[in-house]
Amino acid sequence: MAKQHFTHVTGWVFDLDNTLYPPEARLFDQIEVRMTQFVMEALGVDHTRANHLRRHYWHTYGTTLAGLMREHDVDPAPYLTHVHDISLDHLQVDHTLAAHIRALPGRKIVYTNGCAPYAERVIAARGLSGLFDAVYGVEHAGFLPKPEAAAFTAIFSADGLDTTRAAMFEDDPRNLAAPHAMGMRTVHVAPDPLAADHIHHHTDDLTGFLGRLL
Repeated sequence: MAKQHFTHVTGWVFDLDNTLYPPEARLFDQIEVRMTQFVMEALGVDHTRANHLRRHYWHTYGTTLAGLMREHDVDPAPYLTHVHDISLDHLQVDHTLAAHIRALPGRKIVYTNGCAPYAERVIAARGLSGLFDAVYGVEHAGFLPKPEAAAFTAIFSADGLDTTRAAMFEDDPRNLAAPHAMGMRTVHVAPDPLAADHIHHHTDDLTGFLGRLL
């Protein structure tokens, strides 16, 4: 039973995209289109090259934005505004998920590689507003992205999180390595399980997983 491994947890950290909503909503399809558009305009390249760079920077640096900043000195603010200007019509309110998050003991935060205003919009669309003690975006880590350990350190230090009594829920397995090293319980939220030393648990149903913990 997973429940016994969470009795010590008083800090709950949730990623946003494809974690607090199911991947079937396909919000990232919209975001990726807008990322490619931004790269085309910012760097003056065609669609094929822009799409390649978008993927390359994500694989290399953790986010496309990190690559644009490091290699092209791109201003992050216009980028974040542009790529997150998407429709949330496909998101549905999840009353059961809301009830489970509300019932978790201790402090609950959201930490995303997106920006906090976008995160707040998604949280509202899922019916989760008012349930989290704080919402942190990439801007709160000085635009350092997950999976960089320094990004986690910046966020968790600012929040006062005791990582030895915390759990992290995240769809990208790369982003669970640093939390694991910090002593956190790690939960991979994705359709397909991945066997890795830094992943303690896997679920394809966050709502159901939290329900079992309660």
